[in-house]
Amino acid sequence: MRTLLSKHVRLIRHGESAANAGATTQDHASIPLTAKGLEQARQVALSFTEAPGLIIASPFSRAHATAAWTMTVFPSCELQTWPIQEFTYLEPARCVNTTVAQRKEWVIEYWDRADPLYIDGEGAESFAAFIARARSFLDRLADNQHRSIAVFSHGQFLNAVAWLIERKPSKIDGHSMTDWRAYEMLNHVGNCCGYQLISQLNGAGWTLKRPKAHHAQSFLPQIPFKRLMP
Repeated sequence: MRTLLSKHVRLIRHGESAANAGATTQDHASIPLTAKGLEQARQVALSFTEAPGLIIASPFSRAHATAAWTMTVFPSCELQTWPIQEFTYLEPARCVNTTVAQRKEWVIEYWDRADPLYIDGEGAESFAAFIARARSFLDRLADNQHRSIAVFSHGQFLNAVAWLIERKPSKIDGHSMTDWRAYEMLNHVGNCCGYQLISQLNGAGWTLKRPKAHHAQSFLPQIPFKRLMP
């Protein structure tokens, strides 16, 4: 394996979940993948041409289930759980047994408020705290010794990371919150799709690479690898 002169991080959203497919949900952290989502996870795993130096997953079960396929292909790879879970801005208790469609009005009310410090209720997160988590993730990535990393997370979190790199907001206020929401709507990340982050080892910062069709599988590592399974 040749030495990489830069750090490559593949950001991947989880496979299709039951909520994505329109089902009601009980707990935002334990939503399972659908059969389609499991197949998407398998395809992502088989798209790697070499083992990543590290696999990172959100603590939410749908992200871990997506990462599990890549761990099956590369069983010797280290898996770490980082706080890169999805942005939960609505109080979880009032969302029990609801669908995405049923929560639509609550979502509109939240974003119309444009208050980055507002917390909807117990278990919810403010927008400011969400962005702080994304910043911490980038800082932790920069400090990590591995130069090839696969990250399994969530659409809004991945777009928070992308927005920080591309927009470089100087402060988090109502205007930046509205800007992020517009960015997220414009750059929706599909299931098992995502971005690639590249950082030169000279401390120049992160560069965001977008696949042509927002497809994570178009991001292949640099070095050929003989897969451990067909």
